[in-house]
Amino acid sequence: MRNSAVLRSLQTIVPDTTLRQDEVRDVFAAQPDLGRLAKRIVTASFNGSGIETRYTVLDELSLAADVETSLFYDRDSGALLSPGTKVRNEIYVREAGKLYVEAARRALDADPDITAADITHVITVSCTGFHAPGPDYEIVRGLGLADSVQRYHFGFMGCYASMPALKAASQFCAADADAVVLVVSVELCTLHLRSTEDPDMIVATSLFADGAAAGLVTARDVDSETPGFSLDRFHTGIIPDGKDDMAWTIGDEGFEMVLSTAVPQLIGENVFDALRPLYAGEDSLAAAFDDGTVGEQVAHWAIHPGGRSILDRVEERLALSEQQMHPAREVLRHYGNMSSATVLFVLRRILEEEGAHAGERVVAMAFGPGLTAESALMTVV
Repeated sequence: MRNSAVLRSLQTIVPDTTLRQDEVRDVFAAQPDLGRLAKRIVTASFNGSGIETRYTVLDELSLAADVETSLFYDRDSGALLSPGTKVRNEIYVREAGKLYVEAARRALDADPDITAADITHVITVSCTGFHAPGPDYEIVRGLGLADSVQRYHFGFMGCYASMPALKAASQFCAADADAVVLVVSVELCTLHLRSTEDPDMIVATSLFADGAAAGLVTARDVDSETPGFSLDRFHTGIIPDGKDDMAWTIGDEGFEMVLSTAVPQLIGENVFDALRPLYAGEDSLAAAFDDGTVGEQVAHWAIHPGGRSILDRVEERLALSEQQMHPAREVLRHYGNMSSATVLFVLRRILEEEGAHAGERVVAMAFGPGLTAESALMTVV
């Protein structure tokens, strides 16, 4: 019988610059071009975000940093600046490349059974910048991987993209029992933040942050018992009514996120339909889903913290406990929404800080443009 693919050696990193949510709120609320209504929306969005700290590659956004040049924030006037998309993307190329290689190296260093020579595939994930040769190439060259390594990039899919990346990695392992897939997500969302009076974009500004995560996926028999997750099953669901409520487009002054206040309600109304196919073939889980006790059957929930309201709706709709929502809320509180990397942060927290035990089931779920809901059923190993 073929082994299930396992996600192991999951590592996460953030840039060095810390943003305090209250300080960032005050900067955005103080912009002279904002009307009174927009200022109130800024204050409410930042205060209600459930975030205390975020991280950024932009040193100049930290009030404590000593910077010589100002591209995003003029200290003298207190004005937020709006550089063009080219400038923002150039910073992405420089900063994201370092994070990709470092996250990948940490995942390899953390695994006692896998070396660079074992890697057969590299999957990179990002929606916050573009360049070619891309991050997949940088990882291969930076870590000394074989030139023959198969490379794939999952680009511009939004917050759910790490889920199809893990699914693809699992499929590679199903096709080749010796495959070892390195999955790396890097998102530099703060490159695209700017002052705005648009309510949806203000909400996005209050949430998004920078972060990176990497892990190894393989079905190989290995010697040591490295903690991880067996990737049991995946499902993709679409909420068509939400197509215009979550979107990610390219503008002249950076990428533009639409994240409407209707998203939490849409997710709450459709989360059952989005999850139900994930339980096909497992009678005990399917029955628990029908009678409303799924929270009792699945111990851990890695919900992408797209925002506090989204977590509130999921918790209420699925009747999950505060403890089951704790990993997602803590990642949101300490790191903000790092787009595709965020669900990997939540999974790592479940494995290392939430007392997960071998054999316990885990549901991971992330949401993105479409409105798309990607989910996975896993088992702690």
